[in-house]
Amino acid sequence: MAKSQRRKIDLLGDTVEYDVRRSADATKPRIDVDIHGVTVVLPETEATSPTKILQENAAWVIEKKRKYDTYREQIPERSFDKGAVFPYLGEPHEIVVERRPSSSVVDDTFRLAEHHVEETSVKRALETLYRRKARERFERRADHFAATMNVDYEQIEIRNQRTKWGSCSSTGTLGLNWRLMMAPPDVLDYVVIHELAHLREPNHTDAFWSLVAEHDPDYEGHAQWLDEHSVQLIFSEDDL
Repeated sequence: MAKSQRRKIDLLGDTVEYDVRRSADATKPRIDVDIHGVTVVLPETEATSPTKILQENAAWVIEKKRKYDTYREQIPERSFDKGAVFPYLGEPHEIVVERRPSSSVVDDTFRLAEHHVEETSVKRALETLYRRKARERFERRADHFAATMNVDYEQIEIRNQRTKWGSCSSTGTLGLNWRLMMAPPDVLDYVVIHELAHLREPNHTDAFWSLVAEHDPDYEGHAQWLDEHSVQLIFSEDDL
């Protein structure tokens, strides 16, 4: 794969920086716009000019770019030090490092085990705690909703995808993003319900959304919260 090339183009009065990338997997030209910028992806034998593709889709590119520019400005500044504050189930919690057998969440604090911090770092110890609490809560809530929805799941995998909060495989494996532990509890429950609903309705049909609504009447509000506040669930620059 050829190395990306940074270029500039004027689109509707805006100067847009973009990369061009050749891909053996691409079957037709496409434009990717995300938090990292604009990239024109071309099949290896494509002869169409990247500038032509951008100009033909100028309005869409500008709209998407402005959305991600705003998103980038809202990224929280994280400090992995004693006294730093991170969200947990929608509420601010302060990092405390102390001698204790294991890390835990106590009241409004993350109480990190000093020996774990010394062996790794505050960041690693905090993420490990988030992941452990995520598994505990995901399993508890999945068991609860699976019983009320009359479905059976196989297992839960704790993941950290950049933009995906949950998934459900055809074999019944739920993939849930541990960073949901930063979100309010009702939002976390919505994602669990959403993925469990796929065990009965694989696609986003009317029947699927009716099932979700039955167990989360305010699912639209919870989905909107994720759409509008997902930037608050960024843990570190590794998530970008």
